[in-house]
Amino acid sequence: MDKKTRLNKIRRPSWDKYFLDIAQLVAKRSTCLRRQVGAVIVKDKRILTTGYNGAPSGLLHCEKTGCLREKMKIPSGERHELCRALHAEMNALLQAAHYGISVKNSIMYCTNQPCFICAKMIVNSGIKKIVVLSQYPDKFAKEALKEANVRIIIGKKVA
Repeated sequence: MDKKTRLNKIRRPSWDKYFLDIAQLVAKRSTCLRRQVGAVIVKDKRILTTGYNGAPSGLLHCEKTGCLREKMKIPSGERHELCRALHAEMNALLQAAHYGISVKNSIMYCTNQPCFICAKMIVNSGIKKIVVLSQYPDKFAKEALKEANVRIIIGKKVA
């Protein structure tokens, strides 16, 4: 087989698929008992930061303390302030702030659509596009992102 034939057989993922796959890998670090979420912030096809959902640095994780939201039977998408963990999107944004990395005009890849709290942070951080693998039951987040002209692309449409 010549070199040209070999090159034609290589099937590389699209950039969106590539970064969504990385977000799924990042999610495996999550310590949340309910949902493992990963986020990756990218600019010019380069990873700036990553984040997964879990307790703040130095605090016990939910796997040790149990899930307060689960104990209180709080439905998904409600009462986020009662969660011990930071969301993956928050952790990715905070990591950028911690290291002085601008995320203006970047893209966030996330395993789940952001909640309303994360959506507000994303809007103010200057992120212009979010590519997600799956929806999340938070209509206010969708409305806020739309109003702020932050594009959301559902990953199932990504090849």
